[in-house]
Amino acid sequence: MESTPTKQKAIFSASLLLFAERGFDATTMPMIAENAKVGAGTIYRYFKNKESLVNELFQQHVNEFLQCIESGLANERDGYRDGFHHIFEGMVTFTKNHPRALGFIKTHSQGAFLTEESRLAYQKLVEFVCTFFREGQKQGVIRNLPENALIAILFGSFMEVYEMIENNYLSLTDELLTGVEESLWAALSRQS
Repeated sequence: MESTPTKQKAIFSASLLLFAERGFDATTMPMIAENAKVGAGTIYRYFKNKESLVNELFQQHVNEFLQCIESGLANERDGYRDGFHHIFEGMVTFTKNHPRALGFIKTHSQGAFLTEESRLAYQKLVEFVCTFFREGQKQGVIRNLPENALIAILFGSFMEVYEMIENNYLSLTDELLTGVEESLWAALSRQS
């Protein structure tokens, strides 16, 4: 008999896959149960409804993603290029550990089903990245573009590359990651 953490992990894995592929509205609890190989009633032992499931999953991944991109950044702040390297490495680590989670976060970040707690977790993530960009702009290191444009350049490009890797259009190599990181830095920074 599967243990409780194993069942909950299977439910989270199935939910992430289905929400990322189909979206919230097109994913049903019976689909999640079938994909997780648990009974539909089992899901309701852990989650009140689909909204509570998606919110717990969303918060978990947003918080883990924030931890990944924050880790390695020293309080004294190395140079902005080093700081960007730590953020990029965190993005890579998170995406390797949770292949569909970044897409899930992106496509569900504005959902009407999100609770206040989920919205605040997402806002904390966005604020961390915006603060990095604002501080870099004040120092003359980051391009003087709106924060949302900088976020779109960073995460949009990164997610597109990872989608191509997942679909076997690109091979994940250290050389590719180095090139992507350098290209993103070039796009975001004010080159002298």
